[in-house]
Amino acid sequence: MSTDEKDAFIAHKHEGKTYYFCSEHCQATFTKDPAKYIDPTPSPHSQEPNQPAKDALYTCPMHPEVQQDKPGICPKCGMTLEPLTPAVAATKTEYTCPMHPEIVRDKPGSCPKCGMALEPRTVAMGEDDENPEYEDMRKRFIFGAILTLPLVFIAMRDMLPGGQLLEQLASDKTLGWLELILSTPVVLWAGWPFYVRAVQSVINRSLNMFTLIGLGVSVAYVYSLVAVLLPHIFPSSMRGPDGSVGVYFEAAAVIVTLILLGQVMELRARSQTGAAIKALLGLAPKTARILSSDGTEKDIPLEDVQAGDLLIIKPGEKIPVDGEVMDGTSAVDESMISGEPLPVRKQTGDKVIGATINTTGSLTMRAEKVGSDTLLAQIVQMVADAQRSRAPIQKLADLVAGYFVPVVIIIALLAFAIWFAVGPDPRLAYALIAAVSVLIIACPCALGLATPMSIMVSTGKGATMGVLFKNAEAIETLRKIDTIVVDKTGTLTLGKPELTGLIPAAAMNEEKLLVLAASLENSSEHPLAAAIVGGARKRKTTLVKVENFDSITGKGVRGTVDGTEVLLGNFRLMKDFNISIEELAQTAEEMRKEGRTVMFIAADNRLAGILAVSDPIKENTPQAIRELHNEGLRVVMLTGDNRATAEAVAAKLDIDEVVAEVLPDEKAAAVKRFQQAGEKTAMAGDGINDAPALAQADVGIAMGTGTDVAMESAGVTLVKGDLMGIVRARKLSRATMANIKQNLFFAFVYNGLGVPVAAGVLYPFFGIMLSPIIAATAMSLSSLSVVGNALRLKMVDIR
Repeated sequence: MSTDEKDAFIAHKHEGKTYYFCSEHCQATFTKDPAKYIDPTPSPHSQEPNQPAKDALYTCPMHPEVQQDKPGICPKCGMTLEPLTPAVAATKTEYTCPMHPEIVRDKPGSCPKCGMALEPRTVAMGEDDENPEYEDMRKRFIFGAILTLPLVFIAMRDMLPGGQLLEQLASDKTLGWLELILSTPVVLWAGWPFYVRAVQSVINRSLNMFTLIGLGVSVAYVYSLVAVLLPHIFPSSMRGPDGSVGVYFEAAAVIVTLILLGQVMELRARSQTGAAIKALLGLAPKTARILSSDGTEKDIPLEDVQAGDLLIIKPGEKIPVDGEVMDGTSAVDESMISGEPLPVRKQTGDKVIGATINTTGSLTMRAEKVGSDTLLAQIVQMVADAQRSRAPIQKLADLVAGYFVPVVIIIALLAFAIWFAVGPDPRLAYALIAAVSVLIIACPCALGLATPMSIMVSTGKGATMGVLFKNAEAIETLRKIDTIVVDKTGTLTLGKPELTGLIPAAAMNEEKLLVLAASLENSSEHPLAAAIVGGARKRKTTLVKVENFDSITGKGVRGTVDGTEVLLGNFRLMKDFNISIEELAQTAEEMRKEGRTVMFIAADNRLAGILAVSDPIKENTPQAIRELHNEGLRVVMLTGDNRATAEAVAAKLDIDEVVAEVLPDEKAAAVKRFQQAGEKTAMAGDGINDAPALAQADVGIAMGTGTDVAMESAGVTLVKGDLMGIVRARKLSRATMANIKQNLFFAFVYNGLGVPVAAGVLYPFFGIMLSPIIAATAMSLSSLSVVGNALRLKMVDIR
């Protein structure tokens, strides 16, 4: 707070030091527990690792006024609530539906909308691979199969060897009772979850595949039950010589057993979609070797590592957490995080990433990011979030599924009515077969799985290759991009500029010029400032104190260095303060044509000299630009640097267009201009100043080596931080959308052809009548085909 009024703040002395407060209330709060406010940083060991925050609140991203003390869904819009403040990794597992990610529960079960088994929302480290839903369905299937096999033998005795002997031992009526006894446990116990989900679908007014299964099995079973208990109510044309009526117990039991088999196989296959996250989690070591203050080494659990700890990593060991190398030289294999096969040389001052492998020498590192703050933890969280997001193409499947079940029920009723009215005798039996077959074969499970399964596999695949998708929309949009806008510093270049030129004006000497420039820039966090300060330190220049430091966005910095008013920045800054640059203008232009960034420095309102900084182009940038051109993309460089410098770099890289000398707030406007011209635009950048442009673009692509703000604004993050990742991401985007379209084709064609055949349209021409058993088999296989096709994405080569 600040004010011009005297005595506006209340003074309070504590332990010889004066503190100022804006009100008596604040003063009283401080007085009760001064230590809490003087040193508010909690002890690193005050909270057990991997425990949730005690007072965590959850809120809706669309309705922030909705807050509650536990996870769930927003009562206004149904979106999943998010932590109001980031908590340390929670231990409680949440379950969600792959088709309806807004459904979140704290225990396994089924989705109230579609009836599908819920899956863990995130895969936790050391999590048991057993799925309770899978185990339950497997037990029910085994039980059902044991009873269904003899039931099928009885029902099909006329076509199987030994069937005649069975007829000699028992009458049709007796065998009907035996079928009832065998089928009832299968239908009522093994198939019980299907009825529960069918009833829930009606209660929730969200008809789904289990609505159709419940109807189909119930109709077949109840019809057969009535036929055994009350055969006399059926017309004589449907009764045999002994008065018995044909039953379909075997159809009801086989349908339940086959659908259980399909559920078991589908749950097993679906579990493979989370294999990528499990593999990532498995990369983290279980322990770390900490270097104590007395020089001794001790192995501790990974969760006990705290920021600031010194850790020892020997050859062949995994790096425990993210941090900085303090001593030693080695080559580190980062392929599991970045997808790059070649080890990266690390030495003092270099950053290292947790879960990567130290290959040759020993390293001593300082832990900087631990627990949920590590890059590995962030990757896992990003992949998990992306897997539960919905692609725009999913809207088509949702729209169709919304009308599908009611339409199928109407078709089943029409088929029943038509067969009962004009079909051959026994009409009721034919009508029943047609209706049940339509209900069973039309289950829309494959339609609902088509998109989510592909998204889950794709995001996992991308994570293992250093490409992180924030959501499914980014995957779908990326393949449509025709223009890629890239920032220069840190994207095309290494982002580690070096001081390569220092030319004083006539009234200045080189040594003093460097003192003024480096002292002033020492207060700045800009990469170019770091280059100047680094150059001064190499020359062992002594820096002096700076007063009145001020950063002027997009132009430079100013301040008082040892009593001298100093300006350091670009031409715009000099122009704003009426500083003439004529003396060194020609020299500056020549440096720019060499691709160097030139900065002017003025002392006491007179030009003092120029400094030149060079930022080396990343090694694989030329190849990446060629690959992007081969993909048919137009590449545009968008930079705040001088035009001559930018065009020199662009000429080396064969970049199509240069937009230079733009201020940070102008970058988003530049991207918008491309969009208004009808171009689908992606923006790649790494800095805070790129964040608005990343958000404006159709797809924002952040370099993983950049700032957290940039990554938060982007739809895609490239862990390695080079443009080859864009090529990988685009290839994966194309493969994913092709896979989704294949899945939707399978689902639409299957239902489009299956329903009419089940209804009996082929019977008048070929005498073909689809059995409900065949319909159940086809329905299960359709879901498996979609899941199996999605898993093929794991084999796609995007290198």
